[in-house]
Amino acid sequence: MSASVSTRRKPPRVGDTPVFRRTLIGIVLFLVAFVIVAPLIIIGVEAFAKGWAVYRDTIIHPDTQHAIMLTVLAALIAVPVNTVFGISAAWAITKFDFWGKRFLLVVIEIPFSVSPIVAGVAYLFVYGLQGLFGPLLDAWDIKILFAIPGIIIASMFVTAPFVARELIPLMQAQGRDLEEAATSLGASGWRTFFAVTLPNVKWALLYGVILCNARVMGEFGAVSVVSGNIRGQTNTLPLHIELLYHDYQAAGAFASASILALIAVFTIIAKVALERQGAGRVRKQANPAEKTS
Repeated sequence: MSASVSTRRKPPRVGDTPVFRRTLIGIVLFLVAFVIVAPLIIIGVEAFAKGWAVYRDTIIHPDTQHAIMLTVLAALIAVPVNTVFGISAAWAITKFDFWGKRFLLVVIEIPFSVSPIVAGVAYLFVYGLQGLFGPLLDAWDIKILFAIPGIIIASMFVTAPFVARELIPLMQAQGRDLEEAATSLGASGWRTFFAVTLPNVKWALLYGVILCNARVMGEFGAVSVVSGNIRGQTNTLPLHIELLYHDYQAAGAFASASILALIAVFTIIAKVALERQGAGRVRKQANPAEKTS
C-alpha cells in the first residue's frame, strides 16, 4: 500500500500546467507588442510619413543639429564623470569599512527615488538668482541655469546611480580576498584595481556605462526645468522634439524622435551582447574544461 502511494503521480503545480504557461506568455507578448513594439513602429512610420525629403530637412536643420550636439556634449561629460563616481563609490563601499557607509548607499539611490522635475526645481533654489548660491554666481558673472552647465549638472544627477548600482552587488559578491592577496604580495592600490578588480567587473561596468549614456540622451524632466527651453541654444534633443510637436510639426518631431529610438535599439543590442559575454565568462569560470574544448 505504501509503495503504491509513493509511486502515485503528484498533481501538477499551477505553474506547470500548459494553460498557465500559455496565458502568461500571451500576456507578456501582448504587453510587449502594444506597449513597446507598437510605439517604435509608429515613430518609424510617422517619421517618413511626408517623405525622405522632409525627414532629411528636419535632421539637417540647424536647430536639430544643435540639439543633437548638445545632447552628445551632455553625454560626453556626464557619462565619464558618473563612471568615475560609480567606480569610486563601489570600490569604497565594497572594499572598505567606514563610518557613514550605509548613508552613502542611501545617497546613491536618491536620484532613483526623486522625480527629475523635482530635482530640476531644487537646482533652481540652489543656483537660481534667488537661490542659495545665486547672488554669488551672479556677482562673478557665472551662469549655470538656463545654460549648458545646468543641463550637464541635471544630467549628471539623474544618471549618477547607474554605474554604481551595477558594480556594487557584483563587487560585494566577489568579496575582498583577491584584493587582499594582491596587497599582501606588494601590489599598490592602483595596480590592484587595474590588474585584479577591473577585469572582474568590466562587463558590469560597460553595462552600467551603456545604461547611463542612454539615460542621459533621453533625459527630459530635470533638463526641461534648468535649460529654459531656448530654441537653438539650450534645447537637447528630447526638448527639441517637444517644441516641434507643440509647433504642429508632427513629422519633424517624429523624425527627431527616430534618432532617440535608434539609440534605444542600439542600447538594447549592446545590453544583450554584454549580457551574453558576461554569462559566457561566468560559465567558463564555473567549467574550466570549456576553455580547452
